[in-house]
Amino acid sequence: MRKNHFIGFAFVSVCLWALVTYYLFLDRPLGHKPNQASVQVEEHLSLLESRLREQFADSERLLQQVRDTLQEQQLSARAQDSEGGDEQISRVRALAESDQAPVIAVLVFACNRITVSKCIDQLLKYRPSREQFPIIVSQDCGHRPTADVIESYGDEIIRVEQPDQSDIPVPPKEKKFKGYFKIARHYGWALNHTFFKFNFDTVIIVEDDLDIAPDFFEYFLGTYPVLKRDPTLWCVSAWNDNGKVGLVDENAPDLLYRTDFFPGLGWMLTKSIWTELAPKWPSSYWDDWVRQPEQRRNRACIRPEISRTRTFGKIGVSNGHFYEKHLKYIKLNEKFVPFTQKNLTYLSKDNYDVQFVKQVYESLVVTYQELKSGSIVTEGSVRIPYHTNDIYKRTAKMLGLMDDFRSGVPRTGYRGVVSFLYKGRRVYLAPNANWKGYDPGWS
Repeated sequence: MRKNHFIGFAFVSVCLWALVTYYLFLDRPLGHKPNQASVQVEEHLSLLESRLREQFADSERLLQQVRDTLQEQQLSARAQDSEGGDEQISRVRALAESDQAPVIAVLVFACNRITVSKCIDQLLKYRPSREQFPIIVSQDCGHRPTADVIESYGDEIIRVEQPDQSDIPVPPKEKKFKGYFKIARHYGWALNHTFFKFNFDTVIIVEDDLDIAPDFFEYFLGTYPVLKRDPTLWCVSAWNDNGKVGLVDENAPDLLYRTDFFPGLGWMLTKSIWTELAPKWPSSYWDDWVRQPEQRRNRACIRPEISRTRTFGKIGVSNGHFYEKHLKYIKLNEKFVPFTQKNLTYLSKDNYDVQFVKQVYESLVVTYQELKSGSIVTEGSVRIPYHTNDIYKRTAKMLGLMDDFRSGVPRTGYRGVVSFLYKGRRVYLAPNANWKGYDPGWS
């Protein structure tokens, strides 16, 4: 150590001596005629100066290479976290290449909730295969207690960390919504990492405040072929926005729908769709952004009658918005449905639209008061018409439905129709049969 200090001190001293001497010669009187010795000294100094400049340039290049290497190592460590992560990714890719079964990654988004353990525990409990469903937990926020919880699972999961913890410039009017900007940044980074670095073809996206049903994985496995085959679909969601107790048929846990409303809250996405969305990914409010017509492009999602996820995250970026009135009453499915053994071709657009439209518009037209009073004497489904957004919102509120629109689409709506159960009867809140499409101005 002392030797290194001495060498460093000597090097600095020589450099200073050389520079001082150089400038002394540089400032000599103009009338002074240099002798041979001074010319030689000046030549040596010039040579020394040139070599010093080269050395400084080499040192700067070396320093930059060291910085780049360290950054790559840090990113690699965050992405893989352990040799176990490398081995798991290798096993997963080998299985994918063998074409034995679809490999679907589960991407869990975490931040500063140590209760992420509840979500991870359920995923580990119900997943049928660690190779077929590798679990990647992506953490933002840099919250050490949450990181400790995630790391405690060892090679049962793959832990990655969003590396950019810099502050995000937010318009003054939206400062209180900065969390939504951070979430969008995290989603963009983690999905890019999962699809393009880990090279998975399909991902199920889960947030750290979700409970899952026992047939969560079976649901996504069963609907996977439908999603891959049908270009008019762009996601499969485990969530029913109107899936509250009393509004769903608990005797029909196998019932699935198409919906024009992006549900989120446990959803499956393919690499081809992400490749389309990634270049224009928004800086905030990503979920409302994907609901815009420019992103949806008339494509639908699959959603269940009874939700396969339920949120327990009352406190979060949204400050519990909708939680007390709707979300805490969502019914989580308890009956295992063998979706992989069922024929789900009825969900393809050509099959579904014909049967759905027929069922809706052949239903008896009733008013809300008739439905509420129980004065309808016939059995079977009924239809309550709406013609304006105000009528829809007023009726939905009376029925206990979520009454808001996103880009003109009501929650769970398909072709403008919202399906639910009321006192044991199937009800369709529906526009006219000659419906012309959604009006983005409805809000």
